[in-house]
Amino acid sequence: MDNLRLILFFTLAFLGLMIYQAWQQDYGVPAPTTTQQQETGTNGQAVVSQEAAGVPNVEVTTEAQSAGTPEVGGQTSTSQVGQIVHVETDLLKLEISTKGGTVSRAYLLDYPTSLDQPDSKVELLSPYAPDIYIAQSGLIGSEKGKAPTHEEIYLAQAGNYVLGEGVDEIEIPLVWQSGDGITVTKYFTLRRGSYLIKVRHEIDNQSPQRWAVRDYGQLQRMEPEGDSSGFTTYTYTGGVYYNPTDKYEKVDFEDMAKKSLNIDSDTGWLAMIEHYFLSAWVPPKEQVDHYYTNALPGSKYLIGSYSPTVTIEPGSQQVMNRQLYIGPKLQDQLEAIAQGLELTVDYGWLTVLAKPIFWLLKTIHDFVGNWGWSIIILTLLIKAAFYKLSETSYKSMANMRKFTPRMQALKDRYGDDKARLNQAMMEMYKKEKINPLGGCLPILVQIPVFIALYWVLLESVELRQAPWILWISSLSEKDPYFILPLIMGVSMFVQQKLNPAPPDPMQAKIMMSLPFVFTVFFAFFPAGLVLYWVVNNLVSILQQWYITQKIEKQAG
Repeated sequence: MDNLRLILFFTLAFLGLMIYQAWQQDYGVPAPTTTQQQETGTNGQAVVSQEAAGVPNVEVTTEAQSAGTPEVGGQTSTSQVGQIVHVETDLLKLEISTKGGTVSRAYLLDYPTSLDQPDSKVELLSPYAPDIYIAQSGLIGSEKGKAPTHEEIYLAQAGNYVLGEGVDEIEIPLVWQSGDGITVTKYFTLRRGSYLIKVRHEIDNQSPQRWAVRDYGQLQRMEPEGDSSGFTTYTYTGGVYYNPTDKYEKVDFEDMAKKSLNIDSDTGWLAMIEHYFLSAWVPPKEQVDHYYTNALPGSKYLIGSYSPTVTIEPGSQQVMNRQLYIGPKLQDQLEAIAQGLELTVDYGWLTVLAKPIFWLLKTIHDFVGNWGWSIIILTLLIKAAFYKLSETSYKSMANMRKFTPRMQALKDRYGDDKARLNQAMMEMYKKEKINPLGGCLPILVQIPVFIALYWVLLESVELRQAPWILWISSLSEKDPYFILPLIMGVSMFVQQKLNPAPPDPMQAKIMMSLPFVFTVFFAFFPAGLVLYWVVNNLVSILQQWYITQKIEKQAG
């Protein structure tokens, strides 16, 4: 092994390539296609099968037209499409359609779409193509049209609700009546400082008949047309669900088109996630829900769940609850809502390392108040934790550096006879007690930690549009002047000069090209990630220079 650092760089480059390819295979957005409705594992209905308590099958999918949006060329009466109820809290601005009580639009008021447009807020839910993304819920009764699914029309008491100063909670009631004595009041309850919406159906059965009913919640979304963030920061967009058996599972749009989800579980939830944000339905913890997915025409997809059947006697009342989260991936809040919901902050297979790293990063931020300085301090702490391993690596490289002239002499002596050259080099390693892997293995041990930190910096919504200093106004976007990538490239070049020179001219040329290649590659990375690598390289240079000087003085 003529150059152990070369092996490390190639390992990192190869690992990066593998990660990128894995993203494309597992999470890459396939070309938009028009899919036909798929059958579930039940009785051929589009979403659910109702068998218990004599309840017939009832379709709870939506037509091609989203809630609250009239069909092109069709009639647009209020009775057909419903009205819009506007709701605003300190964190959310919602539009709720009286057609089914569908949450058809949601703005996140604390999250601008960009730093250049601070008044334009992130629109997470939308009723309009090509970005249809809505949250539907309702009840499934014994006969179609005899229960308020998301296709039925409710009556609203008011058209606007605002969470005023000094008020901690607002409640939005929508009322539906069957005409034969059944009244359903659907409440949306929102609290100050929370992205969680409590949705409950209060059922009053004053009819002469028992009423068997289930409640459901589902998310409908069009398949995104493509990834506009660039491959270096691409993250998963699609459906996920959680239950105690399967834990956290992804079910992307292609999976929904191929096969419908069909499981029963308690202590679960379902969601549609994207980079930084999500929407999720959370049934009551003790309730065994049936979870389903479906593909609709026009590249639209559903993921949802429905409750067991509840029978309401004449003259009786019943309350059915579930919760809807619409907002950012804030781990503390998500963890408090439901078991495993914080896993939507998708750190991948290194979650076990990434979660404590994020906790440490957040703890540092609580003290310093700036995410850029927090990244720097965290990098220094990680380098300190691995100092002994790094010291072993740098000592090995320093020792190898001393024998570079002898290795070059062996190469000159044996020329192209690789077998005799390798034999001579191994004899020299054995005689001088040199471990050719000594500089590589200690660094390889640290790679999982570095990758976990990469995912922390990539996935954490807290770093979205977070400033550092001077020209770095957003750690989640690329350096606008490419200063950090240039510093990183220079630091890589300096590191090369501290390493043993490769005796092979071809290897030497490759090594000389790596700083340039990595500079171009990192130029499009978020500034927070590049900042980490810059600090890591600079500290590594100082460590390696100090240890090398120390060994050379001892040898002299």
